[in-house]
Parts: sequence; structure tokens; C-alpha cells
Amino acid sequence: MTATFVKSLRDSGPPGGHPDFFAAEAAGLRWLADAGAPVVEVVSVNEDAIELERLDSARPTLAAARTFGAALARMHDAGAPRFGSPPAGSDGRPFAGQLFIGRRELSSREYPTWGEFYARERVEPYLRPAREAGHLTAADEDAVREACELIASGVFDDADPPSRIHGDLWSGNVMWTPGGVVMIDPAAHGGHRETDLAMLALFGCPHLDAIVEGYRDEHPLTAGWQDRIDVHQLHPLAVHAAGHGPGYGYELGRAARASSALARG
Repeated sequence: MTATFVKSLRDSGPPGGHPDFFAAEAAGLRWLADAGAPVVEVVSVNEDAIELERLDSARPTLAAARTFGAALARMHDAGAPRFGSPPAGSDGRPFAGQLFIGRRELSSREYPTWGEFYARERVEPYLRPAREAGHLTAADEDAVREACELIASGVFDDADPPSRIHGDLWSGNVMWTPGGVVMIDPAAHGGHRETDLAMLALFGCPHLDAIVEGYRDEHPLTAGWQDRIDVHQLHPLAVHAAGHGPGYGYELGRAARASSALARG
């Protein structure tokens, strides 16, 4: 019998206990699993809780990192209908409820181009709460909005179609187990593959170079992807600036200025 653990609204839900909170997590996990991704298994879910396979921890290894990188590339290659698309169920229908990243609401509005989607739905919605919380200065907000206008104009758009991304792939959502890496807590949607890689770099992930090597063996990355890490970190930095302190607001402003400089060449 599979060992499990239960997360409840009391433990990890958003303020007010949104009825879609765990359904969104389950939908994301199952959508990524449909692409063969190494994600934690959903045992059951309801409005109040989600029951998941219990994971045992293990020491990170180079071999596990390379294997994970290749699996991540294959997951991305499974694709999504459009940028911003929500997870789809086994019946092919998109999840119609509210999405989340952490405890914050996440848009599922769809766009044909990445830049406009990313600026309008993944960065700008978190600026007002960051300012109201006192975590983002007026100057840094102006810098972010300037960067968003450049991104929305399409300066970073490329020929890569929408990828099936985890959406919140910081190192805390990468679990090293005896069987290899297992991902947890997604904010899954149709996005750009470089966003997941940038999130892995944000707080430092063990053996990140080996993860990237495994990824590139499976799917080559577009030239200059490392230069665009700041661009793809604007989203998680904005989310964190909205709720986790002024240090993230400072980093958001820095990343925005770097993104604008890169856009202008």
C-alpha cells in the first residue's frame, strides 16, 4: 500500500480557503504526469485537502540531475494550446477553476504570443500588492512597468511554441528521492520553457549544470538563454515582492533594469 500524506486548507491553503485551491494543484500534477513528467502522485482530492504519495528524501546526485533535465525537456515538449493555457484533464477539457502560484491567484487568460502574456498576466498583476505592502519602491515599479512594455512588444518572442511548464519550479519544489527527482506544488500552465529553468536558478538548485546538460541533450536551448534569465525571473520575483518583503522588490527592480537593457541591446 502506498504511503501518503494529506495537505489541508488549514496547513497550506490560501487565506479564506478557496474551493479550487487543491483542485488546481491536482489538475496541474496530472497534466504534467500525462507528459511523462516525474511528479508526485495524486491519490485523492477535495475542496478541503489533497492526498499525495509520500516521498522519501535522498542525496542529490549528478546522474539524477541529468535524468531530471531530460525529463523536464520532454515535459516542455508535450506543449500547451496557448500561452497562459490552464492544465487539461484526461478528457482534454481545460481546468476551468482558479489557478494559484503558492497562495496567490494566477491568471489562466490565454494569449497567442509569449511576451504579451508574460507581461500582462505573470508580472503586472503582482505590482500593486507589492507596492501596497511597502515592498516595492515607486522607482522600481516604474522600472518593472517599462520592462513589461518592452517584453509585451515581442522583443523576446521566438519561434518556440507554448511549453507545458511546471510554473513554480524553484528548488524547494524539486524533491530528490531514491528513485530520482520528483516535482511537487506546480503552478502548471502553457508558458516558455526558459521560465522553468530560470526558476531553478533563482534560489539555487543542486547540480543545476547537470540538469541543464541533461535538458540540452534532449532539446537544444535557444542561443542566449542564459542572458534572458533575469527576464524569466521577473514573474517569481514579482510574486515574492507582493508577499515576502522589500528584498524581493529590490531584486525585481534590478532584474527589470537588466531586462530593459538586454531588450535595447
